[in-house]
Amino acid sequence: MSASSNDIERPPHRAGEVFLAFLALGLRSFGGPIAHLGYFRRAFVEQRRWLDDAHFSQLLALCQFLPGPASSQLGFAIGMQRAGWRGALAAFAGFTLPSALLMFAFAWWAPYLSGPWGQSLLHGLKLVAVVVVAQGVLGMWRSLAPDMPRRLLALGAAVVLLWQPSAWLQLLVIVLAALLSPWVCRGVLPRHDTAPSTGYGRRTASVLLACYGALLVLAFAATGGHPLVQIATAFYRAGALVFGGGHVVLPWLRQALVTPGWIDENSFLAGYGAAQAMPGPMFSLAAYLGSRMFHGQGGAAGAAVALLAIFLPGFLLLSGVLPFWQRLSARPDAVRVVAAINAAVVGLLASAFYNPVWIGTVRGWADVIIAACGFLMLVVARQPAWMAVLWCVAAAMASHAWVH
Repeated sequence: MSASSNDIERPPHRAGEVFLAFLALGLRSFGGPIAHLGYFRRAFVEQRRWLDDAHFSQLLALCQFLPGPASSQLGFAIGMQRAGWRGALAAFAGFTLPSALLMFAFAWWAPYLSGPWGQSLLHGLKLVAVVVVAQGVLGMWRSLAPDMPRRLLALGAAVVLLWQPSAWLQLLVIVLAALLSPWVCRGVLPRHDTAPSTGYGRRTASVLLACYGALLVLAFAATGGHPLVQIATAFYRAGALVFGGGHVVLPWLRQALVTPGWIDENSFLAGYGAAQAMPGPMFSLAAYLGSRMFHGQGGAAGAAVALLAIFLPGFLLLSGVLPFWQRLSARPDAVRVVAAINAAVVGLLASAFYNPVWIGTVRGWADVIIAACGFLMLVVARQPAWMAVLWCVAAAMASHAWVH
């Protein structure tokens, strides 16, 4: 039974309660962003009754509307509804901390995996990336491109980005999708639910949106400088432009980190594979990448800067849009723009699946069979992601033992 909106209390002094609730979820929320939404609804609508279904639905719609990590943004918004700004920060910290610490530990451990067995383990993690991205493409194709016009838009985006996989072309594809939205998504209609309330007004929201935009301009304009500044700008750009969930950050981060030589392709894909075995948000991959980009004592600073930079734009944008959301969500043109962008994102992820995930990982028929079995485990048998991780790693190591 759902709580009514009158039953919902939002005292400003319960940040500790919010932190503990989200820490519990951060320790056990396996399965990726879609699974996280189910965890959140069960925890905060059904069990704790912090908000009702109407408020939860509207917050979810907003987080899916905006670029950024949808599940983390939803947690941030729930924390804000419960305990104001301190609650929002507590929700982020509690949900992110477990996976961030695990990914940071993996970054320190990975360089010691230089022997044959260590390399086969890393190869198994790269096969996990093949499986999970393939599942992500299929799921997004079904949900974000449900009709022929949007499927054609997704296929067109994939062809363009396979031809020239550059960060600027990715952004151009998203802009073109938005311009085509009146024709491609003419049948998409807005939803009318209860809009969430905030403890601040449109003036504060406007300042937050201005901060988001100014930092994005700086992130694109900044060239050179201290390595930590370069990390901050690269991860801020990725976090600011990701539509469609955590998996879509893959091509943005690859373009920002692998192409300039900050990190090699194998380490990048191994970290992405390891992130699938972790609870909590996919964006915690930033802790691994930021640490690997430095050596020695700088690893902790790199991890912290990367982690904060990749989450910051999504939180600024969410906080800035919240007071305007009721009016915006009722506009058919705005809803159609988002639907078209989401369809283009399917093509973006499909192109990233082929290059670099597939061609950078699959070496022969043994890898094809391992990845296919892992894919069937997730899609047909509906096993949790950590089971696919165990399978890919164990099968890759067994294949290595068989060959050698």
